[in-house]
Amino acid sequence: MKTNRTATHFKTMELADVPRSRNGKHKVIVTAILRDLDILGETAAFRVPLADLGDTKENVRSALNRATRKAGRNVATATDENFLYVWNVMESEKSDGTPPNRLK
Repeated sequence: MKTNRTATHFKTMELADVPRSRNGKHKVIVTAILRDLDILGETAAFRVPLADLGDTKENVRSALNRATRKAGRNVATATDENFLYVWNVMESEKSDGTPPNRLK
């Protein structure tokens, strides 16, 4: 049986060499926030200067929301003119019917 092989337009590579994870533009800040949340516990919050986010607070909050939902974490955020506040939410705090892994 003949195989018709034509040249591809793009360079080919072995599947084993294809990267299997995505490093989005928010990965550094979201990873740092999640790491600090691990250390923080459930009785305190921390604040991140908005100038340090590298993007809009809305985009970073969205990225953080995706990461916390994927990890099954319960995290809340708030903002003011200068800071993004982040904290772990205890189950007893959830009185508004929000699913446990959603950002408030």
